[in-house]
Amino acid sequence: MPGVLRRQSTKKACLSQYTHHHAAVFLLTFFSYSLLHASRKTFSNVKVSISRQWTPSSFNDTALSFQPYDLWNSSHVFPSIDEATFFLGTLDTIFLFSYAVGLFISGIVGDRLDMRYVLSFGMCSSALVVFVFGTLTEWLHFYNKWFYCTMWIVNGLLQSTGWPCVVAVMGNWFGKNGRGLVFGFWSACASMGNIIGAFLASSVLQYGYEYAFLVTASVQFAGGVIVFFGLVISPKEVGLPDVGEDGDEDGPVAEEDAREPLIGSDVREEDDDMDPNYSIQATDLSSSSSRSQPEAIGFFQACCLPGVISYSLAYACLKLVNYSFFFWLPFYLTTSFNWKEKEADNLSIWYDVGGILGGSIQGYISDRLKKRAPVLAVSLVFAIAFLFGYSHSPNSKLVNAVLMAFTGCFIGGPSNMISSAISADLGRQEGVKGNSEALATVTGIVDGTGSIGAAVGQYLVSLIQHSLGWMWVFNFFILMIILTLMFIAPLIVKEIQMLLAHRRLRRLAG
Repeated sequence: MPGVLRRQSTKKACLSQYTHHHAAVFLLTFFSYSLLHASRKTFSNVKVSISRQWTPSSFNDTALSFQPYDLWNSSHVFPSIDEATFFLGTLDTIFLFSYAVGLFISGIVGDRLDMRYVLSFGMCSSALVVFVFGTLTEWLHFYNKWFYCTMWIVNGLLQSTGWPCVVAVMGNWFGKNGRGLVFGFWSACASMGNIIGAFLASSVLQYGYEYAFLVTASVQFAGGVIVFFGLVISPKEVGLPDVGEDGDEDGPVAEEDAREPLIGSDVREEDDDMDPNYSIQATDLSSSSSRSQPEAIGFFQACCLPGVISYSLAYACLKLVNYSFFFWLPFYLTTSFNWKEKEADNLSIWYDVGGILGGSIQGYISDRLKKRAPVLAVSLVFAIAFLFGYSHSPNSKLVNAVLMAFTGCFIGGPSNMISSAISADLGRQEGVKGNSEALATVTGIVDGTGSIGAAVGQYLVSLIQHSLGWMWVFNFFILMIILTLMFIAPLIVKEIQMLLAHRRLRRLAG
């Protein structure tokens, strides 16, 4: 009975500690990254239209033939749709490589500069690049492969400012207790961005693909302006205690297992920190009010933190699969089932719906267990089964949507958890005691490594699909999920052992 009362009081404390500032930060960071992802999704959703526009009508059976030939086809840069499609895959790879490089840099920059400035600059400048790439070039009838490549490299570098900054800001405002659930809901920002991008693109695609880029770029630019004037980086800026500081003296005492760090710690002693908002960031409470701004952690020091390399390599394999669905799903549905482009765009939303539900549910379960890796393991095993099932989906929109949603749940869910909650855990563990400015750097390392894997994957997907067909692409995805499990296998075993040891201790305690 006392344990039940303590658990109830802990939940009340978690709710009472949140203010309207927490809600504002949650929404601003959520929609800022959603808008960044929406612009990426727009490019994915208009690939068919772009490939047709870039292809001369004599090689494009779907286009009308106009005379004189030179007048209507001189601006087209590819002799066939296959070559245009391959170039679009190359652009995906270029974007992800530049995005990955930018993440390593942005994480370090975000820990040293005001993240509000970094994030708003990235959003606004990326919106301008997207406008030039997709809208201005079409209005001016300017088609050049090298220009497209250059623009997409710059776009990848600018978009990389988003994720490390928003995760770091969320980590500043929300402590470990309940982080899995909070970040589970919040990490749906990428999936929500995909839905927004698909909706915006499909709503104006009939007028031309350039208007899809125009709408998403305009909305993203407006979001960057709002972030500049409205985002509060840290609770200290509004007079609230930082996460991990003993700012709630009257708050109730949390249970022992609620005080455990989820990364890099065994079962904790009875005299550990009793703050219900305990963070993995180890903070010197005795000097918190008088300490100066700590130095940012070094790149190689962050790489050496427990769990960073394992989760980074696992995320490289998992993000490869997740982003392959992100970049190629509408194209796959159109080419494999001969569905209309708009229908394929709308149907692909179900993958993101599954990712939203999966991230939220799995985050909640990991909070209850106080461990992340076992939840990831179970989800990834289900992902293998549903990948196999989806690869054999019949030509039925209903069946395809159901299988797609479950596939998104067990692939997008774990991907969201690693990139958000686990990255926050890794950046606030005991290994950075006395040097707490590690969150953006660690997030950049994890997401940057994942983006390198995703970049390589986009080239491999187009190569495998062209040579062997879509079925071998899905077999390749299954192999990547197995590798993801292998990379985090030691962490899975360790956390299961910790769970069993904890249960034995609780049984002995009576």
